[in-house]
Formats: sequence, C-alpha cells, structure tokens
Amino acid sequence: MGENVYDVIVIGAGPVGENVADRVVQGGLSAAVVERELVGGECSYWACMPTKALLRSTAALRAARQVPGAREAVSGDVDVAAVLRRRDSFASQWKDDGQASWLSSAGIALYRGQGRISGERAVEVAAEDGTTTTLTARHAVVVATGTAALLPDIDGLREAAPWSSREAAAAREVPGRLAVIGGGVVASEMATAFAGLGSSVTVLARDGVLPLAEPFAGERVTVALREAGVDVRLGAEAVSVKRAGDGSVHITLATGENVEADEVLVAVGRTPNTQDIGLGSVGLTPGSWLAVDDTLRVVGEAGEPPADGWLYAAGDVNRRVLLTHQGKYQARAVGDAIVARAKGEAVHDEPWGRHVATADERAVPQVVFTEPEIASVGLTAAAAEAAGLRIRVVDHDLGAVAGSALHAEGYQGHARMVVDEDRKVIVGFTLVGPDVAELLHAATIAVVGEVPLDRLWHAVPAFPTVSEVWLRLLESYGR
Repeated sequence: MGENVYDVIVIGAGPVGENVADRVVQGGLSAAVVERELVGGECSYWACMPTKALLRSTAALRAARQVPGAREAVSGDVDVAAVLRRRDSFASQWKDDGQASWLSSAGIALYRGQGRISGERAVEVAAEDGTTTTLTARHAVVVATGTAALLPDIDGLREAAPWSSREAAAAREVPGRLAVIGGGVVASEMATAFAGLGSSVTVLARDGVLPLAEPFAGERVTVALREAGVDVRLGAEAVSVKRAGDGSVHITLATGENVEADEVLVAVGRTPNTQDIGLGSVGLTPGSWLAVDDTLRVVGEAGEPPADGWLYAAGDVNRRVLLTHQGKYQARAVGDAIVARAKGEAVHDEPWGRHVATADERAVPQVVFTEPEIASVGLTAAAAEAAGLRIRVVDHDLGAVAGSALHAEGYQGHARMVVDEDRKVIVGFTLVGPDVAELLHAATIAVVGEVPLDRLWHAVPAFPTVSEVWLRLLESYGR
C-alpha cells in the first residue's frame, strides 16, 4: 500500500476532470487524476467526437447536393468504410496514449484504476493488478465521473443486449435495420447518422422528437427524418424486447404492434457514475446525483456544504447541465475556486463571478447535429414563461435571408428570439436550418452579456450572410 499526497485529487479523467486538474496546476497547486477507463472520457471515445464524425460526411454530401454546380460533381454516395475509418481516427483508435502524455506534460499525476473515497480527503485507487494505492488531498477531492446510459425497465431489454450510445458511436458495421428507443438528442443524431449510412431506421419516440427544444425544432427534424426514410413513430412506447436466435431484435409496443430490427439503440437518458466511488464513506448515497452549490461544492440535504467543504463535483455527475462544454466551463470555475480557497484569496461567488457557473442556469448553448441542425442558447419560450418572465417571442423565416439563398438551393429554416420585456434583453435564441451551428456563439454572447436591444441594433450583420437574420428579428421586434 502506497501513500501519496497532492493538493487536489480528481476522480475521473474525462474532459471535465482534465480541465479541473489543469486549472489547479496552473494556479500553483499539485493535482492527481484517477481514471478506470480511458483518459479523455466519454466525449473523446464514445460521444462528441466519434458521433460527429459519423454525421459529418453525409452532412457535407447533403450540402454539396444543395448547391447547383456542386451537385453535378457528386457522382456517388457516401463511402461507409471511409466514414468509419475517419470516426476511428477521431476516437484515437480507442487508445489514450496521447491524452495520458498530455497529463504528464501538464504536470498532472495519473493513477489508473477504480477510485473510491475512503474518508475525509482520502481516495483509494484499486488497480487492475489487485494493488491499492491511497491518495490524500490537502485541499479538495473533485468527483468528475460523468454519467452512463440509462437502461429503462422494459421487459427483456437487458437480456437483448441493446446498444447504448457507446455501441452506436463505436459500431464496426452499419446494421441493415436499426430501432431507436428515445427521441432526444442522442436518439435524433444517431437516427440521422445511421440513416445516412444506409440503415433502415425506426425511431420510437414516446415523448416526441427533441421534446425539450422549441416545438418547431422537433417538428422540422421529424419531417427531415421521415424524408430521409426514417420511420418516426411519435408516442410509441416499447413494453418488451426480445433477441431471437438468429440475432434479430423484436420489440413489442404498448399498442400491440411489433418492430423488428437487427440492433436496438436505447437513448432515453443518463445515470450518474457514482455507484462505486465510496460515497457511503462520507454519508452520501451511492448511485445518486451529487447536488452542489454555485461553486460546485457538494452539499447535503440542507443545501449547504459541510464546514470544511473539501468535496466538489463537476460535469454531468452534478446534473446541472449534461453537456461537455458546460462541464468544462464548470471545471474552470471549480479549479479556480479551489485555488482561491487554498491561497486564502477572495472567492467571487456572485452571479457571473469567476468562481461560479452562472451560465448553467441562464445561457446554456447547445447544437443538435441533425439535419437540419438545431442551435439554441438560453430559455425556450415555454421555459421563460414558466420562470415568470414577461416575454415577447419574435420569429423569422431563416430561408428568407439573402445569405441563406446563396448558401443552399431551397434553404429552409427558422429563427426565434425570446425577449425579456422588462429588461429589453434576449433570454433565449433558437436557430433551425442547414449549417446553423457556427451562428450560435453570437446569440450566446448576446444572452450572457445581456446586451440591450437598442445597443444590439448597432451590431450590423455583414451582407450577404445568414447572420442577417439578426437584423430581420430586430426589425420585427421594433414594429
């Protein structure tokens, strides 16, 4: 049994854990990270990077076919083998040598194995060879273990060996028939990806397609999926699943209908990776989400951190926002907060302060890489009303902008801004259309900066770009 002391110990070496450790080291403290799988985490190998690689080739092909002159140069269909090879490269062949090397170059110690909190500021690391190493933190332990795919309680589902997002992202072959249980982001993106790669896809969307987005977003994606040949069944609920001896999957719906596929992807939510990290040793419930204060310190049932406040949680595991970029944002805040507390410096925990993650509540940007793309930030109209804001909703046809007509033949899209009428600032913005992802950051800045509309009027969009929609929205608002 070894003994090693660091200022900060991070359990989980995904993008969140890596960023916490990096901020801590940049602040002059020492840090160690513990990882039971691959350094780089879910995003690098089974989520953000490989899934977008699966989507990009068919999106580029679609873009070319929508521009006369370019479409005539397209003589074939997508090369599936080439797409999978490119996906493999973005997943680093599921090897983490490069990211582990980066940790070392950044001065961060890496311990491979299962990390478990064993007491106050103590973490035990159980390695695959059976050895155990005890780590001690002078200042803080940060849980950044992320989430895993949730497997719902559907009769026979577990025994049928379904795909989760991991198996979909790392698929070695494209199934002839793919059934997708769920209608959220992962379900919609993977339905788009595999349909584009040649699968016959059926989506069983009990709660609709993209139910948390503005309604028009889900409606347009539903139409596009159906136009791509996807069988989208809104309101369909799977009640039993069985894998037959020939490998096919048979799904029975609540209506008594049956769906047959070669593989079934389950994408209905996430569950925290906290079952086996020693939460019981500090009075917390194994398998639970970790509630935190605004500086990401873990809090108890009363909503307050313990007096010594040494335990933090960042990223998916705290359930604030389950997005990689927001987790990395939290990591920057928590890393800097730990450094400030360790050095006895002021902690800026006021809204929008350096050591808090205010944007988690007010300005979360997200892109759904379906066709069309969905780009949004802040509150939907429904969420703003539920928050008690007095709002005005302004919509515009994105396809009516000159830049859109140049971008693609028959461009179809939609833009919406949600205005807080009491403060005259934008609190929500949604774009739907081809290639709108890169337009999002302007809206994010407007929401985070709470830019008054009368000042935003002076932000002149270049002509002819799709961004001219900003002018059209502001003109509509001023009428």
